[in-house]
Amino acid sequence: MAAPGLMDPKEELLKGFRTEFEQLQIRLRENQQLIEQSEQEVDRLRDRNVAVSSQLRRVESNFDTIPRADIKTAYDNAIDAKTRLLTMQGQLEKLRGNQDELQRFAQLLGRLLNVAEGISPDQFAPTIASGGASELLTFEDGRLSTQAVVRVVEAQEIERQRLARQMHDGPAQSLTNFILQAEICQQLFNRDPDRAKEELDHLKTAASVTFQKVRDFIFDLRPMMLDDLGVVPTVRRYVDAIQEKSDIQTKLSLLGDERRLPGHIEVMVFRSVQEIITGARDALKAKAINIVLDLGPERIKATIESDGRSFDVEQALSDTSSENQFALRTLRERIELVGGTIEVSSVEGDLNRFVILLPCA
Repeated sequence: MAAPGLMDPKEELLKGFRTEFEQLQIRLRENQQLIEQSEQEVDRLRDRNVAVSSQLRRVESNFDTIPRADIKTAYDNAIDAKTRLLTMQGQLEKLRGNQDELQRFAQLLGRLLNVAEGISPDQFAPTIASGGASELLTFEDGRLSTQAVVRVVEAQEIERQRLARQMHDGPAQSLTNFILQAEICQQLFNRDPDRAKEELDHLKTAASVTFQKVRDFIFDLRPMMLDDLGVVPTVRRYVDAIQEKSDIQTKLSLLGDERRLPGHIEVMVFRSVQEIITGARDALKAKAINIVLDLGPERIKATIESDGRSFDVEQALSDTSSENQFALRTLRERIELVGGTIEVSSVEGDLNRFVILLPCA
């Protein structure tokens, strides 16, 4: 029986379920409206793309007589039309993916709500998950609470949004330009071979640059050496790559015995170091970053120190909005879900310091 003035644990759980379920329904309706609006915009952009392509074909059929400025304008319009269409199609695909995730989560939450409503007070016994996670409610059979499930889903969506932006700004844009450059070369082969050769040289150079960017993108997405060699060689290569491609001075120090760790811990160590270094580089404008990995017998300690701008630690650990350039809330939640902790300090005129503790098992 609940103490006077306190809500019964079962009723508190049910209230949380109902509130979350109602919010999910609202998000589903809002997301569906965005999907319908995006579908209309995609249709409009498809029509525009058809019109621009027709104009481009007319330009190509009169390539020798049309002024170069008009040719450039036609190709710029084609690039813009294709880019806008690809962007909106990507946004529509992301919205549909979000809708599927929300619907699946709503179904899961609905089932949990039905089950919870049928649980007797004697059967229900919420506990606090051990291992350093902050107030993660679990059932006796080990299932994650609604709060934990929400955090996992949100983390997945944030990561998908990041990948979608990287794909659009990188490989997708480059491939669009390749197509247009190839079309230019095709038109020039019989009319101006020298210029066609020049365009092919440009295309080859652009392809080489894009190939390296794709390799970097794949490494950031999931470095294969993380599975093959482990977290220490992977972090070492990442830190070296940061120094090679920027003017940031990086240093990696290793304490303890270098060894393989459980797969999920190795991933968490690498992702944590990667995300903090990226934030220090982009948001804090760091010029020097020092990383220390301490592989103890029972826990892993990663310490990252950087110079650069100071920041609001409380905001960084609690906010994921686009206005917050250095958001750490999602990282903190992922760390806590595997039983770890993160401590952050930032003082004006001093180093920014990040300390991550993770279990070895």
